[in-house]
Amino acid sequence: MASHPRSQTSAMGSLIQRHPLQKLHSPSRGASALLHSVGLASFAYSFNWLNTHPNHINSAYGWHFQYLTIIGLTLATITFTLGLLADLTLSPRLFAAKNISSMCSAPMEVLVSLLYWGLRAIDPDLVVPKELQLPLPTDISFHLTPSALLLLDLLLFSPPWTITVLPAILLSTVIAFLYWFWIELCYSYNGFYPYPLFAMLNQTQRVGLFGASAVVMAGNTVVLKWVHWNVNGFKKGGAEMPGRLKG
Repeated sequence: MASHPRSQTSAMGSLIQRHPLQKLHSPSRGASALLHSVGLASFAYSFNWLNTHPNHINSAYGWHFQYLTIIGLTLATITFTLGLLADLTLSPRLFAAKNISSMCSAPMEVLVSLLYWGLRAIDPDLVVPKELQLPLPTDISFHLTPSALLLLDLLLFSPPWTITVLPAILLSTVIAFLYWFWIELCYSYNGFYPYPLFAMLNQTQRVGLFGASAVVMAGNTVVLKWVHWNVNGFKKGGAEMPGRLKG
C-alpha cells in the first residue's frame, strides 16, 4: 500500500533534521544554530585579536597564516559557516559540506591543541617567543576552544564520518607536507620560522616532525570516529557521504 505523499514529506523532513546516528537535530534553527553561532563569534574574536594587537608577524610574508593555529582556525570557521548556513536554510547539501569540512578541520584542531599545550607544558618558548605570548583567555580561544567546539559539533550534531584509515593517513600527510613547504617558503622571505621549535631542528628533524604530526592527525581521525561510535552507536552498511541521507 502506497504511503501518503504528506507522510513521506514529513518523514524526509525529519531525516534531514536528524541523521539516525546523531544525537540532536541538525541542521536546525535551534541548538545546532546556537552552537555554530557561538563558535563563529569565538573565531571572530580570535581573528579580531590579530588585527587589534599587531606585531611583526602582521607585516611578515604569509601574515599569521604561517601558524598552523591560524590555518586550523580558518578551516574551523569555514566548517561552522557551512553549518550555520545549513541550519538557517535546512539545506542537506550544505549540511553534507559541513560534515566533509569537519573531517579535515576537527582532526587538525585536535592536533593543534595537543601539540601546543603539550609543548607549552614542557617549555612555552618552544611554541611562542616571550614577546608574543598571549593572555590565558586569548590563548584558550586560539588553541583550545576551536577543537572543543568542533568536538561538540561532531558528537552531538553530525552523522558518523565515512573516511577510513588509509585516506585519513593520505589526507594528513598531504596537509602536513604542504604546510612544511609553506613555512619554508615563508622562511625564505622572512628569515625566521613561526614556531621557535622549528629553528632548533635541522631539515631532517623538521621533516620527521611533520611526518609524525601527519600520523597524529590521522590517528585523531580514527579516535574521533571511535568516540562518535561509542557516543552515538554504530550501524553497519554501505558507505555514505557524511550527511547524505537515504530516501
